[in-house]
Amino acid sequence: MDSANPLVGFSEILADVVQQASGAVVSVLGRYHFPSSGIHWQSDLVLTAQHTLEREEEIPVRLASGQTSTARLVGRDPGTDLALLKLESGHAISPLPVANLENLRVGSLAIALARLGEKGVSASLGVVGSLLEGWPTRRGPRLERVIRPDIRLYPGFSGGPLLDPMGNWIGMNTARLGRKLDFTLPADTVQRVASQLLEKGRISRGYLGVGMQSVRLPEALRQSLQVSAASGVILISLEPGGPAEQAGLLIGDVLVALEGVPVTDTYEVLALLGPERIGQTVNLRVIRAGALLEVSLVVGERPWGEA
Repeated sequence: MDSANPLVGFSEILADVVQQASGAVVSVLGRYHFPSSGIHWQSDLVLTAQHTLEREEEIPVRLASGQTSTARLVGRDPGTDLALLKLESGHAISPLPVANLENLRVGSLAIALARLGEKGVSASLGVVGSLLEGWPTRRGPRLERVIRPDIRLYPGFSGGPLLDPMGNWIGMNTARLGRKLDFTLPADTVQRVASQLLEKGRISRGYLGVGMQSVRLPEALRQSLQVSAASGVILISLEPGGPAEQAGLLIGDVLVALEGVPVTDTYEVLALLGPERIGQTVNLRVIRAGALLEVSLVVGERPWGEA
């Protein structure tokens, strides 16, 4: 083997990065058919993808040392697909250094790591495929930024870290932030959400108490009511005693604006219901029986366990 070959040197560097970071990568047996990966965040705390957890107590976690520890669920957030686990006892670790995300560029090399049961650490190499701003997740918040890695993420890679070529932590990989695509939740978002889960066990979000879906508005109705958007959000169910029912909203009402901001699909509504809205009175503009109405509503807090 020619040690002067730059590819050999590059290969050795990547292997060293994987070896050094592997101490913070664990295997989480939170479901019965296949393990997922996790990030040993602090001595007794592990981060993982919440969609991979089918139990909340006595969750086996295989550490980099080969030791298996038992963990319990501290909190989970379906909106960001993040869960925080607490190990029975603390373990010495070297936390992953966090990457400077402002320097992250499309096309930059990236390495995804996973630990699949007793098989040791696994790695997959690729590039940062895209940086997406204001990404609407399927279960609530609009994230300031998500990363789409152009990397093959094999089964079990969800919950594991994405690293830059220096071994710095870019974020947590997950298969559940978008349909049929793998994404990486940025490390700063992961740590912010994890800190809230550690404090409260959940992420507080605003709540209307409705079932809803997007609906196209007839052109004649839009013109008569001077509504610019082509779609609105129709209410298909009301929770008894919920904020919407208390405000006098009805099934069949079509929501077209919240606090003056047009809404055309459920993602846009959920994006406007951050924790700062809880307890606030907001103004809704709805279409009912061909007429445009203004309705005031006090935003509630999403009940525990609801996505």
